[in-house]
Amino acid sequence: MKTTMQKTAEVKREWHLIDLKDDSLGRVATRIAKLLIGKHKASYTPHIEGGDFVVAINSDLLVLTGNKLDDKVYARHSGRPGGFKQETARTLMSRDSRKLVEKAVSGMLPKNKLHDLRLRRLRVFAGDSHPHANHFNKQKEK
Repeated sequence: MKTTMQKTAEVKREWHLIDLKDDSLGRVATRIAKLLIGKHKASYTPHIEGGDFVVAINSDLLVLTGNKLDDKVYARHSGRPGGFKQETARTLMSRDSRKLVEKAVSGMLPKNKLHDLRLRRLRVFAGDSHPHANHFNKQKEK
């Protein structure tokens, strides 16, 4: 038995469509993170960027359980005096629900050199329509 290590040139990427309608934020984020990392593949290699593309639709219809809409707070700081900003999940959801999904998935990816590369392959859309439909049609033909 030999253990084979995947090489960057051997990576085959697929496209996955995930509908966020009536799904919990945390459960969906873990599923997306697993696909972006590539842990669902038999050829998974930790130091190689071998994950797939993920298109998530209907982020407006996402569900947060319990009191998370009001209790969960997202904070950021510009680095300047008085630059501390906070907003609840409810205000972030109403302003841009795509950011809510991106932040959740980003928090579940490992913080290393591959983090930004993996996050770049995530596309989140608020509604049903998206410009990546041709990738899914090609995949079905094979």
